[in-house]
Amino acid sequence: MAALRTALHARLVQAFPFSVGSLRFASSFKAADLNIERNTTCKPKPDPSSLVFGKQFSDHMLTINWSEKSGWEAPQIKPFQNLSLHPASSALHYSIELFEGMKAFRGVDNHVRLFRPMLNMERMHRSADRCCLPLFDKAELLECIRKLVEVDQDWVPFSQDASLYIRPTFIGTEPSLGVSRAGKAMIFVIIGPVGPYFTTGSFSPVSLLADPAYVRAWQGGVGAYKMGGNYGPTIMVQNEAVKRGCQQVLWLYGEQEEITEVGTMNLFIYWTNEKGERELVTPPLDGIILPGVTRQSLLDLARSWGDFKVTERTMGMKELLRALDDGRILEVFGAGTACVVCPVGSLLYKGKVHQIPTMQNGPDLAKRFYKELTDIQYGRQPSDWTTLVV
Repeated sequence: MAALRTALHARLVQAFPFSVGSLRFASSFKAADLNIERNTTCKPKPDPSSLVFGKQFSDHMLTINWSEKSGWEAPQIKPFQNLSLHPASSALHYSIELFEGMKAFRGVDNHVRLFRPMLNMERMHRSADRCCLPLFDKAELLECIRKLVEVDQDWVPFSQDASLYIRPTFIGTEPSLGVSRAGKAMIFVIIGPVGPYFTTGSFSPVSLLADPAYVRAWQGGVGAYKMGGNYGPTIMVQNEAVKRGCQQVLWLYGEQEEITEVGTMNLFIYWTNEKGERELVTPPLDGIILPGVTRQSLLDLARSWGDFKVTERTMGMKELLRALDDGRILEVFGAGTACVVCPVGSLLYKGKVHQIPTMQNGPDLAKRFYKELTDIQYGRQPSDWTTLVV
């Protein structure tokens, strides 16, 4: 009977290499098989003070190909180059695509560190499952990325105001116009030095447009996954915000106009609640909200401090505006990998601008979070949240 089960298992793996329950976890590429081809014409490194977010890239990239027929190929680090894709690739037509955003930091001790990278690997794994892309061993991918950063370690800025952005991407490359799961796929990772995400600086307050006519994500959708299809349609709304004199969008949802995210960031509200308690509130992970790594880090820090109540719950615009009118809103800020922490200065809602009053004196809690996170990221404070690269 045991031999029969073994034979049946082998037949299932052969017939359904990544779609039979736990058998989707049956195989993965291995970092030990990584092939490295060094670039013989490396580029000069840019001045950290002149960096613009997402415009410059390092000398190498990581690629890992997969096919339903052959499984995962050996990972490759090779010179940075264009991709060659069939015009019918499923990522181009049906957005079978996902990505991650991570950073590496050069510490005050000159060591290079990744910040909570396994949280990114776990989220990427969940997104791959939702996209019907093949699953992989999270630790193996992280080791491949660590090796890429090690190869291009000179691209990690020698600066406490800049970092190395890491963009793992997973695309379907099936050359077919049929709407179905991809039989071919590719993971690729590109990296490059970045400065502040916003051109106004790393800690300047932003103004938000809150218009219930626009929705970022909805229940039953894919708002909780980091897919390119969540971002492209928001560009028009971002442009609309700029036309109305705002910098970012506060995304609302449903009849109660629930507050969800701000731009591409998770949102936090620090206030005095109706019981007179100091409380930090952020929307819950209910399927609409992206589970941000920085979001989780702020919650973990706040709970470890124990200085105020920390709550994950929904909040509608009526409740927020009432608290603003009562003078109970202390701070509003966004949080994300690209910007770390970004204070909100005002909201434009139904033609009226609502100021965040404490911006006159400075966002003290947002500054505290920013300092604590960056102290960890740049090695000024020891933490098990970082993974050493070199």
